[in-house]
Formats: sequence, structure tokens, C-alpha cells
Amino acid sequence: MFKRFAAKEAKMLKFLESNRTICGIPAKAIKQVKVNHSNTIRIRNQVCAARPPAPPPGPTLSDAIGGPIIADDTSANKPGRSTFDTLTGNVLAR
Repeated sequence: MFKRFAAKEAKMLKFLESNRTICGIPAKAIKQVKVNHSNTIRIRNQVCAARPPAPPPGPTLSDAIGGPIIADDTSANKPGRSTFDTLTGNVLAR
């Protein structure tokens, strides 16, 4: 969140500096925005450095189930049978 805020603030500072004369922005206001942005960068660095490391990923569904389910399915090799058979017949043949 701080990274996105700092990026948006930098974009605003760049806009203020490039449109200083067109919009009539006082130099004091731009100076204050620069000071605020430097504080934001400092806080962002502290927050991002202090975050705890990401926990290791947990087991996936295939790890929990225990491997491939249809790998040894021999019913699909029988004539007139396929992987898409349900209790009421082949769904694709309808």
C-alpha cells in the first residue's frame, strides 16, 4: 500500500513541477510536496523492511489427495466408454 502511495505521490510531484507556470503553483507548495514525498519514501522503506517474511506455501490440493486420480483408469480404454461418461452416459454424445 505504501509503495502505491509513494508512486502516486511521485507522479503528482512530477506534474506539479512540469505545470508550475501554467497552473500558477507557488514554489513553496512544491517544496512542501517534496519534503512530504521524502518522508513518505522514508516511511515506506521502514514499513517494507519491517514486514515479516512470507509464510511458506501450504500443501496443494494434489498433495492432499495424493497424486493423479485418473492415471490408472482403464474403463476409458474399453470400447464404447470414455473419460466423459457419467452415470447417465456420455455427456458429449448427447
